[in-house]
Amino acid sequence: MIRLTWVQPEDLVGHELRQAAEDGRDVRDVAARWHAAGGHDAPPRAGASEPGAARLRPLAERLLDELAAIPSPLDEPTDLAAIIAATPAWPAARDRVPGGRRPDLDRVPGGRRVDPARVLGAWQGRVAGCVLGKPVEKIPREGIRAIAEATGNWPIRGWFTARGLPPEIAERWPWNRRSAVNSLAENIDGVPEDDDLNYPLLALTVLERHGRAFTTDDVARLWLDELPAGRTFTAERVAYRNLLAGVEPPETATLRNPFREWIGAMIRTDVYGWVNPGDPATAAEYAWRDARLTHTANGVYGAMFAAAMCAQSLVATSAEEVVNAGLSVVPPGSRLHRAVRQAVEDAARESDFETVVDRLHERHGGLHWVHTVNNAALVAAALVHGEGDVTATIAGAVAGGWDTDSAGATAGSLAGALNGGVPRRWRTRDSLATSLTGFDGIGLAELARRTQEMMGA
Repeated sequence: MIRLTWVQPEDLVGHELRQAAEDGRDVRDVAARWHAAGGHDAPPRAGASEPGAARLRPLAERLLDELAAIPSPLDEPTDLAAIIAATPAWPAARDRVPGGRRPDLDRVPGGRRVDPARVLGAWQGRVAGCVLGKPVEKIPREGIRAIAEATGNWPIRGWFTARGLPPEIAERWPWNRRSAVNSLAENIDGVPEDDDLNYPLLALTVLERHGRAFTTDDVARLWLDELPAGRTFTAERVAYRNLLAGVEPPETATLRNPFREWIGAMIRTDVYGWVNPGDPATAAEYAWRDARLTHTANGVYGAMFAAAMCAQSLVATSAEEVVNAGLSVVPPGSRLHRAVRQAVEDAARESDFETVVDRLHERHGGLHWVHTVNNAALVAAALVHGEGDVTATIAGAVAGGWDTDSAGATAGSLAGALNGGVPRRWRTRDSLATSLTGFDGIGLAELARRTQEMMGA
């Protein structure tokens, strides 16, 4: 029997109960009925339940629909107009000429053009952080440190390696095997495929095909045309299933989707920032159009936060400026805004980054390791504490021990843009592997060129 993770109703109820606890819904009666029937809680680091759980499917379907009917008491809107109304610091968008074109959009305020090196640096940084985090994805924080220390790589200053790793450490903290085959120092040959890199390619594609007026429906159709279902996970896989069942956005994000506040949308929106340098408001709006296909509330805010930071990272002079741009598009009453603000306050005053991460885990340790809130706070903290330095930033994001490749990729994107490139130690052979049509083997310089072209489209 083929067990498909992330979509079976009996695998989703535990996650939905966990989501309810996070967004303030009282679901104790539903939880009691689920547990009395033998239903399980959300597994901490996996997507599927034990064999035999399919007998609970009819009950799971009923309970998922019942849970969906219980509203959250939190004031965390998903509608764009409501998000803007709830965000007093929402920045002004840069004007565009009639018809939507702005030939000089690649100029920063003051008339200077965006430095192409910063666009290339953003792509390089995203790749570097992603590849660094790949082999230790799903390994908790203490395991990552044990591996790094045992191989002389603590603090992290280079790729992970199996060379010299004591057998007892390797046995206790096994690599993510699917990733380690092409992301350890001894076997990196170009840029391996990863969902954290596929999604920026899809964002670039939707802009090239549909222009700046693209819609959520355009994103959905592109997924069905170009994105293999097996390359999707958590909220994206649920939304993909919903699309195939004839469900239309934005219901694709809410129908039996307990992962709607996880990190999936946040990893998809860097390009929307890069094509809007110095314009976090427009970047956030583009991100919202994409994110609402799969996510709600903090899941959407994370996407907008990342896009706004990426927009500012191409023109900013400091990490704090980048994070403030991101926060300017997130409702201040939201869980994500509070988490990021606390994280950067800690990062600004604590000299030891491990202390910063200790506090992050104390506050957010109950969240799933791929939730948006904890990972967004970690990315912001790593960027601020590292003062934008590429190595310190991606190392901090990965060493934090949550979604290592995703957090590393976003943190690297921001630091790479700030610095106009990444140190040579973080560069691979310039060839990106992907299952997306027309992109396999593409170089980062070509991606940067196409990204810069879209700034003035």
